[in-house]
Amino acid sequence: MNAQDVMKMIQENEVRFVDLRFTDTRGKEQHVGLPVSAFEEEHFEHGHPFDGSSIAGWKGIQASDMVLMPEPSSAYIDPFFDETTLVITCDVIEPSDGKGYDRDPRSIAKRAEAYLKSTGIGDTAFFGPEPEFFIFDAVEWSVDMSGVYSKIISEEAAWSTADKFEGGNTGHRPRVKGGYFPVPPVDSLNDVRAAMCLALEACGVPVEVHHHEVANAGQCEIGTKFSTLTKRADWTQVLKYIVHNVAHQYGKTATFMPKPIVGDNGSGMHVHQSIWKDGQNLFAGNGYAGLSETALYYIGGIIKHARALNAITNPGTNSYKRLVPHYEAPTKLAYSARNRSASIRIPYVANPKGRRIEARFPDPLANPYLCFAALMMAGLDGIQNKIHPGDPADKNLYDLPPEEDALIPTVCTSLEQALEYLDKDREFLTRGGVFSNDFIDAYITLKMEEVDRMRITTHPVEFDMYYSL
Repeated sequence: MNAQDVMKMIQENEVRFVDLRFTDTRGKEQHVGLPVSAFEEEHFEHGHPFDGSSIAGWKGIQASDMVLMPEPSSAYIDPFFDETTLVITCDVIEPSDGKGYDRDPRSIAKRAEAYLKSTGIGDTAFFGPEPEFFIFDAVEWSVDMSGVYSKIISEEAAWSTADKFEGGNTGHRPRVKGGYFPVPPVDSLNDVRAAMCLALEACGVPVEVHHHEVANAGQCEIGTKFSTLTKRADWTQVLKYIVHNVAHQYGKTATFMPKPIVGDNGSGMHVHQSIWKDGQNLFAGNGYAGLSETALYYIGGIIKHARALNAITNPGTNSYKRLVPHYEAPTKLAYSARNRSASIRIPYVANPKGRRIEARFPDPLANPYLCFAALMMAGLDGIQNKIHPGDPADKNLYDLPPEEDALIPTVCTSLEQALEYLDKDREFLTRGGVFSNDFIDAYITLKMEEVDRMRITTHPVEFDMYYSL
């Protein structure tokens, strides 16, 4: 779809507003609306100016002017607004040189794709993320000087067996770790997910599957089709927007927080990926699990840089409450075919064209543009430097003898630790000008604010452990 197609789409659908969207460093979409009378075809050439100084981690007030440059192929009709509104995803452009802004996540993703081509290794990177999420009936929290409190309200929750509900307590709900695949009424969210799927397809995101996930209290997943790096990140942002707003329409609330409940599985975002060149899948071969040597080196790069990657793929303090053993969380930095306790899995596929690797440690709090770009840059470093990942791990990595367990490296245990690794191990990200040192410094500063806020806030568990001592 080009600019002329978008203008025709506006006319045919009697669009009243155009909504320009971009993604900030933390991964949240931002937007500005224009009446259709103020939107012209030349916007695709000159863009729309805005103030970048109000976006966390971006420009200072002394150099705030930025430009939103619409990407015509991203256009879709918003399914939620009362007035017919066309949504267009934008790159953030630095007006002084007309290039993608150094700290714009989408521009970083596009630079990563350009870097891949410049290496000669491949010409296309395909990504297929699987973001999990929870749907609750309501959520409450308070953080102030008097104390800290949070409460999840879910009729489907395993803890709700004795609660009183309008119409009575039906008793049909998943138990802890019992949410995977039961039919309704145990799975109470089928209709909500179906509405999400229909909305996604109406917005141009192909859906492949939807289901209840393992955790109780409404853990879900919607599987959508793979695509190229930047486009797949665009679709991930559309998916999050659809999930949040359909849940809202049903009087519920959805979250991509990795570990909102204690004692059950958290939400991951497994990321499938492969590199292609001239229409050939470079990951298909005759090695372990049908992989090529190129794919093994790619895995080696991800494992080598995994702790630095954690700062981007697992970017919240809450991320590390998921990355603990015994909740299907891939804490061990190893690879295996079909072994879901390893951080890198090689899914079984009959067709070599589908051969790929699956990084299982990322979570849906990650900014998809930064996440996919960083994973690819680590993998490319593995290919360029022939970093072999060693032997596969085909045992259950949660039940190894202590002497074997000690030999397998792990992901980070905290966001602070991950940021320290990112600070020390960043060169692979800066190749080709994909990530700049300035961006990485700003990212670390932004994320350390979250670390510090969590560190100085008294936690209810501390009352339980220390109040009477």
